[in-house]
Amino acid sequence: MEIKKVLNNNVVITENDNHQEMVVMGKGLAFQKKAGDPVESTKIEKTFILQNTGTSEKLDQLLKYTSEKYLDISSEILTYAQAKLPYKLDEYLYVALTDHISFAIARYQQGIDLKNNLLYEVRKYYKKEFEIGIHALEIIEKHTDIRLGEDEAGSIALHLVNSQISGENMEIAVQVTDMVNSILNIVKYYYQVELDERSINYERFVTHLRYFSMRFIRKEKSEDTVDEFLHEQVQRKYQEAYACTERINIYLKKNFSWSLSQDEKVYLTVHIHRVTYRQKKQL
Repeated sequence: MEIKKVLNNNVVITENDNHQEMVVMGKGLAFQKKAGDPVESTKIEKTFILQNTGTSEKLDQLLKYTSEKYLDISSEILTYAQAKLPYKLDEYLYVALTDHISFAIARYQQGIDLKNNLLYEVRKYYKKEFEIGIHALEIIEKHTDIRLGEDEAGSIALHLVNSQISGENMEIAVQVTDMVNSILNIVKYYYQVELDERSINYERFVTHLRYFSMRFIRKEKSEDTVDEFLHEQVQRKYQEAYACTERINIYLKKNFSWSLSQDEKVYLTVHIHRVTYRQKKQL
């Protein structure tokens, strides 16, 4: 095997004998290496095959900001999940789950504890996925010595079911699309930037907005679980993003007679800050 692309010192993209693109991981595997160099088989610790070349591009982008240890954790979780679930997992989960775990650990270290508003529903309707999510917490703890709460198990479970959710009817799909696009436009207008639609942060934000919109359309009420201290902390720390969230709240009140709960304001603020922060730094 020869290296097609170096993602960092420990991760490369190569091809197997069937010409399938493959991620290969190992300590120092790519140190002082470049495309075209042979892969040192003695240093290979883990591999997984990619069917979509777009996934390797997203991994490349992600690993510029995120340690590959989170990719290693995700790979272990997804290997376990695939053995337990009757359906095939989307390979993009390697990217989405790595990003999610990295973000969850960062929030934990900053003392920001976000509750999962869908935890009850996930535990009730997606029992297998939730059990995998609980096991995933053990895998994360093994690698990081950090024990995340059940809310994160619910979030990991949602990543597993995301691509398996049955298609909604066209009317609902249109409503969701319209609401998501409107909120994205509010963010773009408020910050006066074009969001990078190829970025992982953008995709993560859009995924959150879809769940958010579906809860409204299905009349699923969100009960506040975030305490006042955390709400004030997020409001103070991310003032610009919180002000943008208030603009979204005005739009929802005017067009849908729907006021954001305190929980929803916190979640939106964190996501808006994340989707705009790195982009603004690059301007």
